[in-house]
Amino acid sequence: MPFGVIALIGVTDILAGRGTYLASLLAVVPPLAALTLFPLEVIGASAIGLGLLITLSRFDGLDEPSDARLFFGTLIAYVALSAASVVISHLRVVRTRHLVAVSTVAEAAQLALLRPPGPQVGDIRLAARYVSAADSAKIGGDLYGVLDTPFGVRAIIGDVRGKGLAAVQTAAVVLGAFREAAYDEQDLVGVARRLEASVLRHVTSGEFTTALLVGFRDPGLVELLHCGHVSPLRVSPDGTAEVLDSPDPWVPIGLAHMAEGTPLSWSVPFRYGDVLLLCTDGVVEARDRGEGPFYPLTERAPALVAGSAANPEAAVARVYADLLHHAGGALRDDAALLLLARDGEHAADVTSPERAAPECGPGTSGGC
Repeated sequence: MPFGVIALIGVTDILAGRGTYLASLLAVVPPLAALTLFPLEVIGASAIGLGLLITLSRFDGLDEPSDARLFFGTLIAYVALSAASVVISHLRVVRTRHLVAVSTVAEAAQLALLRPPGPQVGDIRLAARYVSAADSAKIGGDLYGVLDTPFGVRAIIGDVRGKGLAAVQTAAVVLGAFREAAYDEQDLVGVARRLEASVLRHVTSGEFTTALLVGFRDPGLVELLHCGHVSPLRVSPDGTAEVLDSPDPWVPIGLAHMAEGTPLSWSVPFRYGDVLLLCTDGVVEARDRGEGPFYPLTERAPALVAGSAANPEAAVARVYADLLHHAGGALRDDAALLLLARDGEHAADVTSPERAAPECGPGTSGGC
């Protein structure tokens, strides 16, 4: 850009003739160079601009004795501006390098915390989308994870109350506890207890987390445990959708000491071709253009998800694009979408409606 400006001003001044003095416009060259070039390049661009300034001033007759004060004043101002631009360019480069280093470390930490699962975990195909409300961040208060454990594939999706660093720290505690408990506990109730214990032990700020635990232990069934989170949506291959509300929902993780009783899981049929859509409240509470009605997930998602068990990645992309369109192109809150579908190669024995498992009530831990 600075060299283009130099050429433009030089050509314009010459074409305008001796009666027009445009060389003073070259004063914009050093600031432009400071914004776009390295310090040594700024010196080079400024030197070229200075040479052209002297040439055009002589061409326009500004070097006459009567104009000497204006001529030398212009040169001194240009040199001073060039020196300041070199300093600004140096500071800009130092700051940019620092920001790149910090961003690289932050990205590595974020990826270590929220590890993107592969397209298939065990016999479950999956796809996810995550958007943080914080600028340039990849994780905020929402969380999700999918693991292949000795007790089948297990998943979690959650939403920490609040935003910022405190929410990220709480999300780290919950995800870390889930990654341990999912391999040790035989049922989701035990996993929920372990999550509760970890949050009470390590989250001293009092933050709580709404969560939904999912287990694929038995063929033809999916086990769910609801901890104050958004209910999942089960979409059949023909587009029929059902919101899987818990018959006995439990309190968010971190608040169990304020409630009596224990969490209970329940199981529902989940056959090959079905897709389980999990999300956080940043999805269902996204407003039309920021001020209108909330995003109608149960109305819009079935048509976008139906028949996508073999390719959930394309389905989650359609839902996310529709969500962004509804919200006017940007979301104001953390949002997570997670689609889960059973792999057909491992579910041939449950594809027939006649062999579908009956829906089970609260208190079950997978089978019934």
